[in-house]
Formats: sequence, C-alpha cells, structure tokens
Amino acid sequence: MPKDASPAPAPGPEPPLRLERFLPYRLSVLSNRVSSAIAQVYSDRFGLAITEWRVIAVLGRFPELSANEVARRTAMDKVAVSRAVSRLLESGRLERETHDGDRRRSVLRLSPEGQRIYREIAPLALDFERRLLAGMSDDERALLFGLLDRLDRLELEAEAEAAGPPPPGE
Repeated sequence: MPKDASPAPAPGPEPPLRLERFLPYRLSVLSNRVSSAIAQVYSDRFGLAITEWRVIAVLGRFPELSANEVARRTAMDKVAVSRAVSRLLESGRLERETHDGDRRRSVLRLSPEGQRIYREIAPLALDFERRLLAGMSDDERALLFGLLDRLDRLELEAEAEAAGPPPPGE
C-alpha cells in the first residue's frame, strides 16, 4: 500500500474525517514540528520559549507595538503573549513605555539585551529556513509562498464568512 494511502473508510452515513488529509491538522502538525526544531536552538542558547522568541521576532521587525498588536500579528492567544511579555520584561529583554497620548496604552520595544538576542537568533532562524527549503527549486519556493499568501487571504475570508454579518448599528 502506498505510504499516504489509508485503509478503506468504515461504512456509515458520513465520511470519516481523515486527519492525514485535513488541511488544518496538517498545517498544525507541520508548524509544531518546524517550530520545535528551531525552538531547541533558542531554548538552549538563550533560554527562550517559542512564545518569547515570537514576541522578540515581531518587535525586532515592528518596534513599539502594544501586547494586543503583538498577539494579532502572531495569531497567538493574548494570555500566552501576556505571559511571554511578562517574562521578557522581568529578564530585561523588553521595555514597556506608556504611549504619549493615551496613558492606558503602553508600547513594547526590545531592550538593548533583547536587540542583541534578536541579532543573534535571526540569522540562525534564516539559516534553518534555508536548510529546510534547500530541497526545493526557486520555482517551488515561489509557488509555496504564493500559495501560503493565498491561503492566508482565503482563511481570513472564511473566518469573516463564518462570523456572519455584523449586528445592526455597527
């Protein structure tokens, strides 16, 4: 039997959910495996959890975001971002400043230590990505990233459709 072939589905009125062919599951498993592989590097060398590295990476690219903006950009749970931010503030890798016009809004930025870590990890992450994609041609990589961009747009459309129309008056 070929590697990705499955036994015949059990008889029944509904076709079974075949996880090995279910896109959300496949993306999640692949994402977890890739994240775990690279996470070992920054965990061992810098004592960072995946969520902490993602916060550092986003703030390295987009300085002075609020914690809510970090959560939105990373699609991470607000509680996970809040915990990561707390640990990074405590370790001196982040700084928080109250926003000029609105004392309720604070912005985050990398401290000098956070910037140093970002400058060290970013090349490691890029090298990992290079090795991961080395088996693909330039055309395959372009196709992959084009499809990921398209899938991202389609997911946002599907999410909006599932949410339904806004309540009257909004």
